[in-house]
Amino acid sequence: MFITWTPALYSQSQDQQIDEGYAITHSTTVEACSRCHTVDDQGRMSRISYLRKTPEGWQTSVRRMAALHNVNLSPEQAREIVRYLANEQGLAPEELRPGLFEVERRLIDHDYEGDSAVEFTCIQCHSMGRVITQRRTQDEWALLIATHRGLYPLVDRQAFRGNACTGQPGCEEDLEGQSRHPMDRAINHLGEVFPLLTPEWSAWSANKRPPQLEGEWVISGYEPGEGPIYGTLTIRATDDSDADAFTSSSRYVYAESGLTVERSGQALVYTGYQWRGRSNPGTANELREVMFVERDQRVMSGRWFSGAYDEIGPDVTLQRIGAAPIVTGIYPQALRRGETTQVTIYGGALSDIRNGAELNFGSGVSIGAIEQSQTDELVVQLTIDADAAVGARDFFAFESTLENAIIVHDGIDRIIVTPESGMARVGGANFPKGYQTFEAIGYNNGPDNENGTDDDLKLGRIDVSWSLEEFAATFGDDDIDFVGSISSSGTFTPALDGVNPDRAGDRNNVGDVWVLATYLTPEGKELRARAHLLVTVPLYMRFEPWRPIGPANRRLIG
Repeated sequence: MFITWTPALYSQSQDQQIDEGYAITHSTTVEACSRCHTVDDQGRMSRISYLRKTPEGWQTSVRRMAALHNVNLSPEQAREIVRYLANEQGLAPEELRPGLFEVERRLIDHDYEGDSAVEFTCIQCHSMGRVITQRRTQDEWALLIATHRGLYPLVDRQAFRGNACTGQPGCEEDLEGQSRHPMDRAINHLGEVFPLLTPEWSAWSANKRPPQLEGEWVISGYEPGEGPIYGTLTIRATDDSDADAFTSSSRYVYAESGLTVERSGQALVYTGYQWRGRSNPGTANELREVMFVERDQRVMSGRWFSGAYDEIGPDVTLQRIGAAPIVTGIYPQALRRGETTQVTIYGGALSDIRNGAELNFGSGVSIGAIEQSQTDELVVQLTIDADAAVGARDFFAFESTLENAIIVHDGIDRIIVTPESGMARVGGANFPKGYQTFEAIGYNNGPDNENGTDDDLKLGRIDVSWSLEEFAATFGDDDIDFVGSISSSGTFTPALDGVNPDRAGDRNNVGDVWVLATYLTPEGKELRARAHLLVTVPLYMRFEPWRPIGPANRRLIG
């Protein structure tokens, strides 16, 4: 006897779904998909009409259809379908914002604020971001779970069968004293919290239009391991009269090193606000661009990234340059009492200044020589009084204000290493390496001169010596000899994947180590901090059946 679970299709949900669903009016989509997805008398297609997703979500669906169901599409047709569905059945800005980390490919530890038992069911294979960036009818959520079971049978044992919420926080029981089946619980929760029809999408659908983004923008950002970046970006419309397509050219500088980078690329804006682009395509420093265009179309923010696991790249914020000057940042930001330092003020449409009369950094800060004055940066000498009060200073100039522009301090009292817990993946033989970058951040004790209180001053990245120490998890642990190495800039490079005959038991080069940062103060005092690093196996299974087979990832399983 075989006993199977079938998603419950509730009569209330079925009655409601009669009035739900979107007619598919795009001929290429109908022609390519109607072989399997039936079309009703209102132009709605089974499955497709009853969900909304991000461009990445629709792209995944189209690629899966091509890989598993032999849907014959040209690249142009596939892009056309994704674009239509993302525009007409996408997410409103308010709906996407909580899940931005998913499309920006941020390697974070996300804590879902909803049902923790449902979260546990879903995150056994993918992040909760994959879930919260979709909207479906309740019946469609049930069909999605059935699709999971058909494509990935292992989920039955990993999460779907039995009570996945046992022992998990927030796993309350029903009145009958028995927790609901994990799949029923997930369907009920997701159908209620992430339904197809929402006020947010109704409002955005009525208001949605092609974005007006042409012009000059200032860039401010931060890249782990490299520090702050500042520059400018020019956006132009393409020549093919496509209102959602743009070209971009940018030039920015890493403030710490002085390295200048120039980029050019192309982008499409989906759903009226989702920027998706590539810069310097086909080169070694190609970056993908994922940005969120705010409603006022004067600010964009997001992430530019690369790497086998999307771990490399800066967070960026773009502000449109208009008539009013914009100040985006000052470097260096941390200035010590009693010292004179050359600082650079970055921004856009800055006025030409020949003296410091217009610059106001507050008490205890004297303006010296103006060494350079351009529209995008101003170089000036600042002297901090020996008895200046420690703390942050706002900067007033150009009819503009930059809060916490500089930090006045009297020395570094402690350091921390970020992230506190990192993860890298061995690779280079059969799978790509996954890198981890660490940074040392300096702190001053602040006005109360006490360590670890609310008035401590964060001074930013500092130059330290990096090393590894054994994380003693077992007797005679030797992970430090095999897991990899860390560079002078704080980037950990893992060792090769696969068995290592030089290691006891022919084990892989995985393990745990401490990452240690050591800083020597001008007074000769040594400060140390450390973070935990887990070096683990590659992603043997990636839910990307379209990924090309090649030497770096030839054993990936879709």
